[in-house]
Amino acid sequence: MGIHYDYKSTRGEKAMKKEAKKKARLEQKRAKKGGANKLEKDSKMHDINKPITLDDLTSPNKD
Repeated sequence: MGIHYDYKSTRGEKAMKKEAKKKARLEQKRAKKGGANKLEKDSKMHDINKPITLDDLTSPNKD
């Protein structure tokens, strides 16, 4: 009987620890991905209203 009593009394605590571990792993994954996404976000977008020309694609001196 003592085993069952112990299980129920610590069930909430175990669930909270498990949830904290899960959130920590998620944050680590996001941190790893966030570093790679920063490079993409820094690039300047092309003006949507302006047609894309060959110079836009091949110019080595992009601003």
